[in-house]
Amino acid sequence: MRSSRIQQVLLSMLLALFPPAWASDPASVSPAGSSAAQPLFEDVAIENRLNHLSRELRCVVCQNESLSESPAELAGAMRQEIRDLMKAGKTDAEVLGFLTARYGDFVLFRPPFKPLTYLLWLGPFLFLGFGALVWYVALRARRTFQGEPVSSAQLAAAARLLEDKP
Repeated sequence: MRSSRIQQVLLSMLLALFPPAWASDPASVSPAGSSAAQPLFEDVAIENRLNHLSRELRCVVCQNESLSESPAELAGAMRQEIRDLMKAGKTDAEVLGFLTARYGDFVLFRPPFKPLTYLLWLGPFLFLGFGALVWYVALRARRTFQGEPVSSAQLAAAARLLEDKP
């Protein structure tokens, strides 16, 4: 009984010393010291647009995650910047234009088809065509291969080799 009481006291002291991560944000702590729920967004329409758009954008830090999934600090800053642009009345196309001007086509999961990205879009088809060409040439060479006929002297030499084996 006494040890469980000690454990409870130690646990409460640890929780007091190491508050949860969401309470460490100064913006989420009320003046009285208790954590107050802060709304994540002010306008539902803007947040819906942001969520849709951030799934189409690549995190420039993580590079393999969408902007909506990335936990990187820069991704959070980019989401906030998108939110600010949308609040300023920019359309999705204008926001995408701003981001591609700043970060390049790399920020888009589906880059546009233009001379700079031709190899990106056509590369898989070029590799497939090259592989088909190599396969065709190898099959054709295999079909046209004519081996030299074996002479009777070569057959006799092979027979002697086989007879010499114990």
